[in-house]
This record gives sequence, C-alpha cells and structure tokens, in this order.
Amino acid sequence: MDIKNINGTVAVSPQIQPGDIEQIAGHGFRSIICNRPDGEGADQPSFQEISKAAQKRGLECSYIPVETGRVRDEDAALFGSAMDTLPKPVLAYCRSGTRSATLWSLDQGARGAALPSILEATAKAGYNMSGVVRRIANGGRTPTDTADTSHDVVIIGGGAAGIAVASSLRARSSDLDIALIDPADIHYYQPGWTMVGGGIFDAATTAKTMASLIPHDVHWIKAAVSAFEPANDAVILDGCHVVKYKRLIVAPGLKLDWNGVDGLVETLGKNGVTSNYRYDLAPYTWRLVSSLRSGRAVFTQPPMPIKCAGAPQKALYLSADHWRRSGILDKIDISFCNSGNVLFGVKDYVPALMDYVELYNAHLKFGHRLVRIDGPAKKAWFELTDGEDGSREIEMPFDMIHVVPPQTAPDFIRVSPLADEAGWVDVDQNTLRHKTFENIWSLGDVMNAPNAKTAAAARKQAPTVANNVLTDLGLGSSIAHYDGYGSCPLTVERGKIVLAEFGYGGKLLPSMPTWLINGKKPSRAAWLLKEKILPPIYWRAMLRGKEWLAKPETVG
Repeated sequence: MDIKNINGTVAVSPQIQPGDIEQIAGHGFRSIICNRPDGEGADQPSFQEISKAAQKRGLECSYIPVETGRVRDEDAALFGSAMDTLPKPVLAYCRSGTRSATLWSLDQGARGAALPSILEATAKAGYNMSGVVRRIANGGRTPTDTADTSHDVVIIGGGAAGIAVASSLRARSSDLDIALIDPADIHYYQPGWTMVGGGIFDAATTAKTMASLIPHDVHWIKAAVSAFEPANDAVILDGCHVVKYKRLIVAPGLKLDWNGVDGLVETLGKNGVTSNYRYDLAPYTWRLVSSLRSGRAVFTQPPMPIKCAGAPQKALYLSADHWRRSGILDKIDISFCNSGNVLFGVKDYVPALMDYVELYNAHLKFGHRLVRIDGPAKKAWFELTDGEDGSREIEMPFDMIHVVPPQTAPDFIRVSPLADEAGWVDVDQNTLRHKTFENIWSLGDVMNAPNAKTAAAARKQAPTVANNVLTDLGLGSSIAHYDGYGSCPLTVERGKIVLAEFGYGGKLLPSMPTWLINGKKPSRAAWLLKEKILPPIYWRAMLRGKEWLAKPETVG
C-alpha cells in the first residue's frame, strides 16, 4: 500500500485490498473514495469488497468510478461533492492513484485554487498534473494541432497482440520509431489461467512485468487512452496529452463486464463463486474443486463473442476429471449452462467433446444465460430461451459456480470513430486494415473479424499486421492476408487435450501432422504442447518477434 498525502484532508493511492483497511483506519482516515470501475483489472477486488471491509471499521465509502482515460468535468464535480460531505481525512484510490489525483486537481481548479499550488501539492505526492493545466486552460478541449510526441507507428495495448506486433515490427525494421501505449505494470499469460484453475500451473508463472516484455527500443508511454481523432492522426491520452502517428495499430483487448450479472461483483471470490477469467480468482477455482466432495457444480458461458470460447467448458472438464480421479464424480451434479445453442462452434470437434460430457455425466443446458446470482444463498438465476415458450427465468442452486462474465469492447473503443455498430474496431478481415481509416490497423480481441478471440489468433495476426504496415510505409513489397486462424486447446482431462485449430468459416487448419496430433481426438501430445511448449513459445518467441509457425501469407 502506497499512500500519498496531497494535503491534510485528502490522500491518494494505487489499488487497495480489503486486507489494507485495518492499516488505513490506523492511519486515521475516516472515508474512502473509489475511482476505479469494477472489472477493470484481472487482479482487482470489487468496490463492494472494499466497502464491506471499510464499514466494519466504521469508514464511510463513496464510489465514483472513472473509466481509464476518460476523466470528465462531471466526475471532478462529483469528487468535489464527495469531498464536501465525507468525514475527513479521505483516501481516494484508483489503479495507480493518477485518476484520483487528477479528479482532485480538476475540482480544485474549478474552485479557483491557484494553479501553482495544485501542481506543487500533486508533485510532492508524486503525480505530474501538467497535462490537466492544459485542459483547464482550453476549457476542457484538447487541441490536436500540435502534439506532445509523434512516432512512425503507435500501438495501443500491451497485451499479447500489442507486444507481439511491436516485436514483429522491430524484428523487420530496426530503424522504425515505435511507441506502445498501455498504463498497466503487469502482463498476464491468460491462457494459463485454465491450468491454474485445474491445479496444474501456479498463478505466479502467468505474470511478468510489462517493462521486461516491451522491446527495449520501443517507446513505452505508460498512460491510458482517452479518445481517438483519426482525422488528425492523433490519440488523446488521459491528462490531455496528444500523441500523433503516421500509422496506428489498435490492440487493447476486450472488457470483462463483471457488472453484467446482477449480484456477481459482490460475491466473487467467496460463497463458492469463482472464475478463471480473473488472475486472483483462478486459484480459488482450484480450492473449490479440490475441496468439494459432493453437491452441485455449475459452469456458465455468456453470449458470444468472448475471449477463448472453449475456456468455459475447459473449467468443467478439468474439474470433473479431478472428481472422477478422486472417486467422487457420482456424488457431484454437474451442469454446463451455455447461453448459446451448441457445445462448440466448429462441429468437427463436437463428437470428441461429447464423449467427455457423457463420461462426466454433465448436463448440457443450452439457451441458459446467467442474469443474477445470490452468493450467500448459493442460488443463480438464468434467462432460459427456447423456441416454444420464448424466454423465462429459472432458479438453480449451486455449491460451486464457475462464472464467465459477459464481454464487450473497451468503453473508449465503443464510443470512438473506429468502432462498428456493435462497438468493435471495424477492419477488413483479411488485411486487418480499418475499413474507413487507411492508416489504422487492428488485431487481437478488440477487432470485428469473425475469428476466435484467442492468443493463438493474435500470434498469427501480429506478423500479418506488421507486414502490411511496413508495406504501407514503403518498407515492404507485399500484402499479407490473415486466414482467420485460431486455436483452442480443449483440456478434456488432465493429460489429454482436443486441439481445435480452425480458421474463417470453421475450416480446419491443423498446424501439426495428424500422425503426431489428430485434433479431432484427445491427445497426450497436445497436452504436452499446452503444458510444456506453448508457454515458452509465448514468452520467448511470440512476444519477442520470433514467428514460429506464424509467418504471414502474402498475396503479392
């Protein structure tokens, strides 16, 4: 916990944990303001968790969530109102403390406080508010006629897609001026979280510092994006800094909407409610699975599109396999509640998966969308859609439930000129170039090409985008096409995987000879690939610009 005092009435800090409340109260704070929206980070506790712990110590709490990169004047006014009414002193927090410091600075400026005093107070606390001065001076408008910085290529996002494309560009052109924008400190190998939830991987092995992965000669702009102005070739950052580009690559991933299910945020991580889609919860999945001896286990899948469409059922298979090996499978009632109407979107793999559904005696419940959950009561409610009766709500009790949240494009993408009607970045599915803005490309989970949203897809997309950007800059001679490749290693039991590899339209695209791995059948070799080979390929090849089995297919 890193508390920074701004003055005698307010301090700011990065993300706090429920376990920090005792120490916060000990420092004399009487109130807490949360400026971080729930579900923003994979390792983030909810506001309700913080509030509950604070209330036990008599601290008042206020929730003023501010989307990363979108600090509005209205948010500053709400912050000021809270400061007027809450008992002092107040601790405000967000991911890093910057949004909270920015809100305080904007509110102070609106109240007529001297700008030098604002800058001095925040600087002493370790926060540079010079960008806010520019915003106040311009009446909240951000000028784009001049830039704070300019680069040949600007990449939005430091996830798998963003770092991979940065490394592929750097491997092809050492002289290119590249900047990568991302506020996060930690990069996660999210495909490993299914294995964490199955008791196979340790969570710590799936996390590395962002600084250790971004190529050393790529400029890392550690900030959040606020908006795009593609007509001006400009990206607006939080604090009103302007970054201009010749070419832009958009790869911020997607948003996990934990608030999309009523009651979910309040009960995550307790009451038998878990999810492998969050770093800090995947170990809880394994604790639940390994301790359950009898009862009802429910696994859910939200409407598509989602990140790694096979992950919801992977959790089921690994859990059921543990119960089978422990000799208690017949004492556990397993349900897979899928809001869709098929087990897997590529029919060639369904027979092998159905064999395991039957082996584990799991009940497939299609058309079941999780809408509400009561953790303490251990009850979940699903909207059931069928062709005869329309839709209705049904109640389902559980002893443990693995929840996959609804997923959308990030807010700053959905409201931008880059988005299609559904909110995803609008690209040509072959070249991954934006359909409207010719100097913009996108890859990874955020764009709207009809491929599976997996890390394996990003591994193939990154060289394609790198090739096409360089060709557009006059540094290449061919255009590459992405074939929609995606891979989903379906962990059907400990030691065996159904390796689904496919492209656009469900076309099978195996990367291994069938004598080694027949993707339509469970395979020990595929398990070894997932457990032993893919993690080092991810860290040491994909994120380093080494395009193992990922060379782009050029068409001219």
